[in-house]
Amino acid sequence: MEKIQWVNCPICGNKTRDRIREDTVLKNFPLFCPKCKQETIINIEQMNMTVIKEPAAQTQSR
Repeated sequence: MEKIQWVNCPICGNKTRDRIREDTVLKNFPLFCPKCKQETIINIEQMNMTVIKEPAAQTQSR
């Protein structure tokens, strides 16, 4: 029997609407949390989640 678990938000720790299995591999996945309304880019491999830090957007000068 395969292990299935909910993906938790890395910011607030609550469950999101996504579930993963043991053999799930996600790369550059935009994870949205319905509670804190934040979107985070994550990687998941072998039930281990890593958060990808994106550089903050720079304003353009004229």
